[in-house]
Amino acid sequence: MSKNIVIVQGHPDAGGKHFCHALADAYAAGAKEAGHVVTMLDVGALEFPVLRSADDWNKGETPPAIKGPQQQILGADHLVFFYPLWLGTMPALLKAFLEQIFRPTLVSGGGGNHGLMAKLLKGKSVRIVVTMGMPALLYSLFFRAHSLKSLKRNILGFVGAGPIRTTMIGLVDSIKPARATKLFAQMEKLGRVAR
Repeated sequence: MSKNIVIVQGHPDAGGKHFCHALADAYAAGAKEAGHVVTMLDVGALEFPVLRSADDWNKGETPPAIKGPQQQILGADHLVFFYPLWLGTMPALLKAFLEQIFRPTLVSGGGGNHGLMAKLLKGKSVRIVVTMGMPALLYSLFFRAHSLKSLKRNILGFVGAGPIRTTMIGLVDSIKPARATKLFAQMEKLGRVAR
């Protein structure tokens, strides 16, 4: 069954020459080959302000550059996030993007009632792919993958997304061609089955 897949490229450099971009392209190729509809959202290519006050967060207007991506995310069956680990967490631009996407006025159904949060992503599955310079096992065991857990629980899970699956790819700064080819094949396979 064909799914509507939205891939969020969270690398802040929109040049398209990073490992995150190659992984996302492989995922998209597999998904398209299987007949899924794929939309790519490149956060680094969007121009939008960073939220700087509680008033803007609670009552501000959604920027024009965010409105389209917001509707695409809400209309997706499956979401895939790609981003590099920077200073132990997602890049600031991706966090700023998610803050704009999930404003309280949207999450509360437009009424601003924070007590009853709408589960806007209920029924939407998610894959998060994180690349990093350190070994993935070190990030998982020693650092307890804290920022990844926060994205899963405090952002995506909070608005009802699930199941949320993860892929952590370590030592990307010294990746060998054979391993890269294997990872691209893995992404294509995941794209074909929309997982």
